[in-house]
Amino acid sequence: MKQGIFEIRENRPLNSQVMRLHLRGDTGAITRPGQFVNIRIDGCFLRRPLSVCDWDKDSLTVVYRVVGRGTEQLSRMESGSLDLLTGLGNGFDLAPAGEKPLLIGGGLGFTPLYALAKQLIAEGKRPQVLLGFATAAQVVYEEEFKALGCAVTLCTEDGSRGLKGFVTQTMAGLDYSYFYTCGPEAMFKAVNDCTVTSGQFSFEQRMGCGFGACMGCSCETLYGVKRICKEGPVLRKEEIKWQT
Repeated sequence: MKQGIFEIRENRPLNSQVMRLHLRGDTGAITRPGQFVNIRIDGCFLRRPLSVCDWDKDSLTVVYRVVGRGTEQLSRMESGSLDLLTGLGNGFDLAPAGEKPLLIGGGLGFTPLYALAKQLIAEGKRPQVLLGFATAAQVVYEEEFKALGCAVTLCTEDGSRGLKGFVTQTMAGLDYSYFYTCGPEAMFKAVNDCTVTSGQFSFEQRMGCGFGACMGCSCETLYGVKRICKEGPVLRKEEIKWQT
């Protein structure tokens, strides 16, 4: 973990609710896709945890939904600087990916999968990407994944764009070597039940400190209590204890 000041280079809407924030600063603490940053917003008691969508040696990008006072205030910042904690969380492990990994994103769950796809392709892998949204108006980053060279399947619940239904309804018969997924927890049990390989889940959860001190984001796994902000947000399929 590292604290630093980042300069806002871009903060623009991708649709009516979703923003893309590009920041310049020291990203040396970020070592793998799936990690997150914690952003201090003036007037807010707690920092806002946001997944890293992309990064290089001196800049990073996050994509976030405007859902409350903190993110609404953040969305109005066109310039200036932000105090960030970077290099937080335990990101994706690329070692078991195999040649044809499957990346499954529900809603803004695509965010950490974009950097993951870039690194998998750099290693010579051929990732397949499933993106699920409620409606066409919410679709973002389809073209960005395609530009990387990923095979992309798009689903919307109402059928207004791409295939109609949930991402899990398109998975039957797919040939993949491993899977990675991020999205709402309601989607995860369905993904777990229909996947035929091992895989990794990146959990979205409210956090207090963001680095394991407050224990506020603890969850019970098959191997004891783990903190989503520290031992997570990425957990392996074999360690997750699903609620019945």
